[in-house]
Amino acid sequence: MSTAAAALRAAIYEALIADAALTALLGGPKVYDEPPKAVTFPYVTLGEARVTNIAVGEGATEEHQLTLHVWSRQGGHREAHLVTGAVMQALDDAPLKLAAHRLVNLRFALADVRREADGRTYHALVRFRAVTEPA
Repeated sequence: MSTAAAALRAAIYEALIADAALTALLGGPKVYDEPPKAVTFPYVTLGEARVTNIAVGEGATEEHQLTLHVWSRQGGHREAHLVTGAVMQALDDAPLKLAAHRLVNLRFALADVRREADGRTYHALVRFRAVTEPA
């Protein structure tokens, strides 16, 4: 992946753990790249990323499609929806600072909340689209 992708991922992580509303819903700054083995619900994981070069001519303008995952076991979909909403609120059009790159925009694209096969875990996929360019 590109250095812009790594910088964007780091900035998203920092924004999420600094968001008071999200941290309150999660019961702490429970945002992970890889969750610990004994993780407590609810929590958020940084997920898949797709990067496309959208530069016209020479340049390094990139489009990023990012997926975040929300995990809940509170006994219904409500908590998953609340945490998903807090993630959307924290990141949609957020003015994040990226190392060596400039964030042109970061926009919410899609949320999909579903019950997992175990019958008690709710899993939300929260997708964002971002555009970056060199600083």
